[in-house]
Amino acid sequence: MFVDKVVIHIKAGNGGDGALSFLRDRKTMNGGPDGGDGGKGGDVIFEVDKNSNNLVDFYYQKHYRAQNGENGGKHHCAGKAGEDLIVKVPRGTIIRDKETNRIICDMFYPDDRYTVLKGGLGGRGNQNFATSTRQAPAFAETGIKTKEFEVVLELKTIADVGLLGFPSVGKSKILSVLTSAKPKIADYHFTTLSPNLGVSNYGGKTFLIADIPGLIEGASEGKGLGFQFLRHVERTKILLHIVDIAEVDGRSAIDDFKVINEELERYSKNLVDVPQIVVLNKIDLLDGDMTKVEEFKKQYGKDYKILTYSAATREGETELLQTIVEYLSKLPESKPEEVEIFQLDKRDLTKFEIIKHGNTYELVGDKIDEIIRGVNLDEPESFAYFQNRLRDEGVMERLKQKGLKDGDYVRVKTFEFEYWE
Repeated sequence: MFVDKVVIHIKAGNGGDGALSFLRDRKTMNGGPDGGDGGKGGDVIFEVDKNSNNLVDFYYQKHYRAQNGENGGKHHCAGKAGEDLIVKVPRGTIIRDKETNRIICDMFYPDDRYTVLKGGLGGRGNQNFATSTRQAPAFAETGIKTKEFEVVLELKTIADVGLLGFPSVGKSKILSVLTSAKPKIADYHFTTLSPNLGVSNYGGKTFLIADIPGLIEGASEGKGLGFQFLRHVERTKILLHIVDIAEVDGRSAIDDFKVINEELERYSKNLVDVPQIVVLNKIDLLDGDMTKVEEFKKQYGKDYKILTYSAATREGETELLQTIVEYLSKLPESKPEEVEIFQLDKRDLTKFEIIKHGNTYELVGDKIDEIIRGVNLDEPESFAYFQNRLRDEGVMERLKQKGLKDGDYVRVKTFEFEYWE
């Protein structure tokens, strides 16, 4: 089964909690705080798999979670960091945020590696909160808990040359002749059910050829098999438009060529600009009568490079390979899609919002989540630390600017306290 688009769930590891601990042993009855820090959670990293051209594995496994960081321990022991999760995808895979459809990264180059989600930071143990006036802090931070996201994996094959044309025009046969690929070949429509790749070498130049499953009229509107594979044409540098000049199936070669180009234009205006080399295949079946070849050249010869070829006898193969190499030598290297990369789970620890409900002021935002992380608001020392953070971070000043006065209430999450100067 070939899969080139799938939705999966990814989650970075949670940060481990900091430890709340005090030194206690036979020689020390009332030692100081010795709670260690929690370990960082593992990242989710996408990496190109050079040996894959299919997303089928992701069809069966949908959930990918990095390892959580371990909690801190006593005696100043820090928790172990969680292991990163390496997710391997075929080259050409575009990763999008499902909610916004924005591109997170384009796995375009063979050595591409992107950290898509970062693991949560570990919480600080109570050893970090000891001061000259707070010698026995009875609180510690929790690790940052990460969110789970849905992402879309969309494979767009990266090849130098794409074979294009109606079903049964000989694309798979040409691929098998020009490369070492061994695609399924038979005398019926839609033999090719997924893009096949092969490597060809001529004149010291190596290039990758992709056989795109046959298109039919209406493919751009979802008809036939071609529609779901049109995305694989977008990455190619040049297109070999294969035409059955012998008209074995009773179709018109001239009309077929026109129909396929109209489908490309309907799907994407950019595809019209991709250089095409027209290959009139099956000339061995013409028995020397080149009338159809001349008619085709008369119709399209001014706008396209047209070659005659026979995949069965390999007649015209040298000229075909020379032309491919010549075209490729004049074209720039392919590049990833030019998009603004979107970062998942982006947090801005400088921002917060104040929402007023009568005489109650609610604090929300990433900055507030960071301040309150791990604070036990029912414990006096911990609550005092929290109030100091609100003052030091400028939150109290903003509250006063919003109208906070004695007797009003401040709400954070489910906790609420009365304010007095």
